[in-house]
Amino acid sequence: MDLRYPIGPFDWKGSATADDRRRSIEAIERAPAALRAALAGLSAEQLDTPYRPGGWTVRQVAHHVPESHMNAYIRFKLALTEDQPTIKPYNESLWAQTADVGLTPIETSLAILDALHQRWVILLRSLAPSDFARTFTHPEYGKTYPLDWALAMYAWHGAHHTAHITSLRELMGWK
Repeated sequence: MDLRYPIGPFDWKGSATADDRRRSIEAIERAPAALRAALAGLSAEQLDTPYRPGGWTVRQVAHHVPESHMNAYIRFKLALTEDQPTIKPYNESLWAQTADVGLTPIETSLAILDALHQRWVILLRSLAPSDFARTFTHPEYGKTYPLDWALAMYAWHGAHHTAHITSLRELMGWK
């Protein structure tokens, strides 16, 4: 198994059905509880273990997911309220190294994720099918993405990082 992609790399088929959207929204709704369960009972030493050689620590992953999903939520709001906005990229590797990542209890980030996903799911379920065709431009990649793509990407993203932790727990025999 490729430890970088325990559930496989993100695979966008180029379009989404109403059923695809429903499944992605449900995945986003489940993500906070799944991440919380994956982190349950881990010691400080375990939290500071990289999920793969050269990878982030479990603690960094725990803080990264809400940071990334906050950015995603804002990207959704921009795309819904502006005409093809250009989003602001951020350097997630540098964010993972800021002091708050090591000093903040993971429970704080889990609480952020709980509240953020509650609000995000309410927004997502309120959208008309045509809203998912709205777009934003990512200047780093020079591409324009529809919200359908972003919805699928972040449904995958939560499961992807949760699997980093659950795969490490299995590999290390952590109960």
